[in-house]
Amino acid sequence: MKLYKISLALILGLGTMTSCEDKLDVVNVNQQTASTFGSTAKELEETVIAAYNHIRMEGTYARVGYNYDVCRGDEVWNSSQVWYMPYDDLNTPIDNEMNQWVWRDWYYTINVCNYIVYRAGQDYSAMANDMKRAVGQALFLRGLAYYNLAGYYQNPTLMLDYENYSSLETLYSENATYDEVWDQVEKDLSDAMTLLPSRDAGGEWAKGRATCGAAAGFYARALMMRHKYSEALAVLKDIIGGKYGTYKLMANYGDNFREGSAYENNDESLFEVQFLDYGTQGTDDEWTPVNTSPNATQGHAIESNFCPGIYGGWADLSASPWLYNLFKAERTTNGSLDPRLYWTIGTYEPEWEGFENGNVAYTDPMTTEGYVVTNNNNGGLPIAKWTNMRTNLYSSVVTGLHCGINLRIMRYSDVLLRAAECENEVNGPTQQAIDWINQVRNRAGLANLNLSDFSDKDKLFEQIANVERPKEFGCEFGRGFDLIRWGFFYDAGRLQQIKEHAAVKFWTQANYDNGVINYTPMDPVSYSDCDKSSYDTWINGHEFIPIYQGTLNANPKLKGNSANTSTSNADKLYGPVHPVVNL
Repeated sequence: MKLYKISLALILGLGTMTSCEDKLDVVNVNQQTASTFGSTAKELEETVIAAYNHIRMEGTYARVGYNYDVCRGDEVWNSSQVWYMPYDDLNTPIDNEMNQWVWRDWYYTINVCNYIVYRAGQDYSAMANDMKRAVGQALFLRGLAYYNLAGYYQNPTLMLDYENYSSLETLYSENATYDEVWDQVEKDLSDAMTLLPSRDAGGEWAKGRATCGAAAGFYARALMMRHKYSEALAVLKDIIGGKYGTYKLMANYGDNFREGSAYENNDESLFEVQFLDYGTQGTDDEWTPVNTSPNATQGHAIESNFCPGIYGGWADLSASPWLYNLFKAERTTNGSLDPRLYWTIGTYEPEWEGFENGNVAYTDPMTTEGYVVTNNNNGGLPIAKWTNMRTNLYSSVVTGLHCGINLRIMRYSDVLLRAAECENEVNGPTQQAIDWINQVRNRAGLANLNLSDFSDKDKLFEQIANVERPKEFGCEFGRGFDLIRWGFFYDAGRLQQIKEHAAVKFWTQANYDNGVINYTPMDPVSYSDCDKSSYDTWINGHEFIPIYQGTLNANPKLKGNSANTSTSNADKLYGPVHPVVNL
């Protein structure tokens, strides 16, 4: 189900009342206000749809709110060397206005969610099922908002009461601590788990909406941010066991990255952001919550950032050579390449002849004669995910908010690999952890791992963190969150490791053809011989985004975070960092 924007103003069409002499104060029911609207579940459901609309904005998931984390990770680098540069280099200044966009758009979402919770009341036990669904969705979306705000800004302010929006005095509040924000995320998501139906029980209603399975999945993610592995493991086991609905891996990995009702909201998806398919959209790009239009495109711009310049894209972000060569290091049991490479990175490979749509870049056949790179000046391996590079549907990209591929924010494969990670942390290494990993590997046609190959939990963690997760989720949102929760920025060995992962060399076809360079864009890159690595410029505390100085100036109670002050977070880790292990 695609979620269309519905106005919160209800045109009730009631007649007027008049009096000849006496003055009578009558509320105009055709002009609803925050104090009169929202008394029924039907009205609050319209408000829920407005909240869903806000998670499709520039700062939430339609562009920068997604891509900040993508380029914060070690799987992606900035090939344009312009847009996203401070976020790829992890040294953005506090007066960069882009710092405010994610903050702004998630607080718009929170405002709407707070209104729903405020109007519905706090006695969940007395609510009818339709009201529970409205409140459950609001709590999920508010938990999702603070999940993102904590992961990006570390210690944002907690706004939980809609009445606080009535004046500047109550609106301006101080920072919450990192722990306080995660406590709230856990509470909102755990409450949503009890209020929402499963995807099975929800039926058609559940397509495209938050369910108890979505809430459970993000609840486990939130617990893992503070190394609450035992608690997270119990939740993940319940998801696997079907307590929160039926989920399974799609037989075809690529079905998670196509548009259309045949593929979106599928059996593997716990939660995805809904976008209208290309060709069914309006004409107006709606970048921010205040840039509203009844004719909005309702697509995203991730494809525009990923797409090579020769196909009309902005050519901003590319896959790292490390990720490409990680895929190439292991063949399937029938001797072919891992099929996930096809859908992750847009390179020509002999094995792709006859596979899916073959060696294709948009509708152009790819050959061995030339290399398709993201950026003409700096090279870069094209990211195929969240684009139509492999779908053979379109010949080029219309830049802006036009891509209609739903962003699958959490998939069942993440449940399995997180369960394996938690099992390893609590009891590992164990056969149960290996079995969950092998389910994901088997879908890709890879051989089973054997428990006997992992002498301790450090080695199995290395396999999960730097082999299994990158190949399954490469170039997707979430890697930056992982690097923070694993403590990789504050361990010398781990920091050096991600510097190696992010190492790149600039490449142009002309220089290659003229013999100026003798390497290809697909060759491994050594950190000792690279043109740059993102983490060379990382500053202590800048694994987070600074709170924008303009926001601090406007709110006298608010203070900056570790990125504002360039302060180390080494003493704020929730457990020891696993040492680097050679596999």
